[in-house]
Amino acid sequence: MRIAVINPNTTASMTDKIGACARLVASPGTEIIARNPASGPASIEGHYDEAMATPHLLAEVARAEAEGVDAIVVACFDDPAIGACREIATGPVLGICEAGMHAASMISARFSVVTTLPRSIPIIEDLARRYGMEHHCRRVRAADIPVLALEEPGGNARARVRAEIERAIAEDGAEAILLGCAGMTDLTAELSRETGVPVIDGVVAAVKMAEALVGAGLATSKAGAYASPRPKSHATAG
Repeated sequence: MRIAVINPNTTASMTDKIGACARLVASPGTEIIARNPASGPASIEGHYDEAMATPHLLAEVARAEAEGVDAIVVACFDDPAIGACREIATGPVLGICEAGMHAASMISARFSVVTTLPRSIPIIEDLARRYGMEHHCRRVRAADIPVLALEEPGGNARARVRAEIERAIAEDGAEAILLGCAGMTDLTAELSRETGVPVIDGVVAAVKMAEALVGAGLATSKAGAYASPRPKSHATAG
């Protein structure tokens, strides 16, 4: 089985970290192909970044599809352009927010999300409503750190994430925590031990769910909303 894990931003060090964590949990015989576009924003922190990243993400999805991968994981917690990705893919396409929220809802009655910047809170709240998770997701919190600060050695990003997790447990009654950024993927095990609750990484959840869907012989339905795009001309400025 081959799973493409696509980081939609252009920060290669983050892609390497995401790929390493995905390979740690992948089953024997599963090949993880981690990559990012060569063009686009260095991080995705809001609607504008998402829009600017989308054409390059779709190009990477098309490339993975042409290479015959069995499933695709889009490794950004905003789940950018998931519907469009599913239209051009044959196998399952999983967003890490959707996968992570489903995983959290299966192991806890209530969970909170800890993300990076406050501007991401309404985006994730909208995703929780879209995925039917309002009852389970008690609060979306921000550690108030830029995404790329997670890549800085010796920074205080991890400590700020842990402090926000502790507040979520005390104030929200959270029984599990979902980390709201793919750049946090390497923090889960240590934070779970330190805080005493399951800390979930959406990349890991999405990879394991992708393996399950492929193993069950399931692919993306082409009967309606995710039908392949209709052929048409695309104008370009002259």
